[in-house]
Amino acid sequence: MRTLSLVGPGTADLLAPLSAELDGRVVTVRRDDAGATGTAPDDRALAAPDDAPGDAGAAYSLAADGAWTGAGAGADFETLIDRLAPDFDYALVAGFSRLRLPTVVVGDESVPGDVIDRVDEASDLDLDDLVDAVETAEPYVTLERLVDEAKASEEADRAGAIATFTGRVRAKNSPDDDRTEALTFEKYEGVAADRMARIERELTERAGVFDVRMHHRVGTVADGEDIVFVVVLAGHRTEAFRTVEDGINRLKDEVPIFKKETTESEEFWVHERSQ
Repeated sequence: MRTLSLVGPGTADLLAPLSAELDGRVVTVRRDDAGATGTAPDDRALAAPDDAPGDAGAAYSLAADGAWTGAGAGADFETLIDRLAPDFDYALVAGFSRLRLPTVVVGDESVPGDVIDRVDEASDLDLDDLVDAVETAEPYVTLERLVDEAKASEEADRAGAIATFTGRVRAKNSPDDDRTEALTFEKYEGVAADRMARIERELTERAGVFDVRMHHRVGTVADGEDIVFVVVLAGHRTEAFRTVEDGINRLKDEVPIFKKETTESEEFWVHERSQ
């Protein structure tokens, strides 16, 4: 799923026309701060997809034209997006910004996401430019999505094991260390994707291995968030575990992805520090 966040006055009105320009299953999520009386605004959201619904909430409203809205409790913004990711090609978001989402800002609001454009008024935004931004955005990939893709393999009937690896941002190596606040990853465009695809193909050629899926995030990843996934579909657990380990080791050794570490006291590129 590819995402785009729109923040600032008038951006919610862009969701419908932008959605209409995209070819695929689109879900729109807008901020709704109309909570219970006397409560402060939080991350409540309404999700309205342009196609059949995923599990967005506990209650649904269906209109005659097929549009629906979902609402529920206990799901913050990140949880909602993760739930929607396996079922949709695009997510258009108004009123939220997170590190994982490329963001367009109207006005001077400070946001934590990757700001790809900032304008004074919503009318200054060009719809074609927004379409290009969402279509070229880095995919928002979840572990669940990769597992589902592996299960859909033509060889799934022969598979008795699925093994996964998740790498995440570690705040500290030891209790006295400076806290790592975030890691920023940049990839060698084209080369990184080609090498990762080659590793997947070569590992899938092993006896007893039927499908291998990998994903490594780029951009800024905050403390505690997931960085990289490896999923292996295999006949037995031995092949699955061994291939997961070999997969993450080869990814780290062979794929040109560069890491910058931001701690409480400094910022540095890891490959430069290790030279």
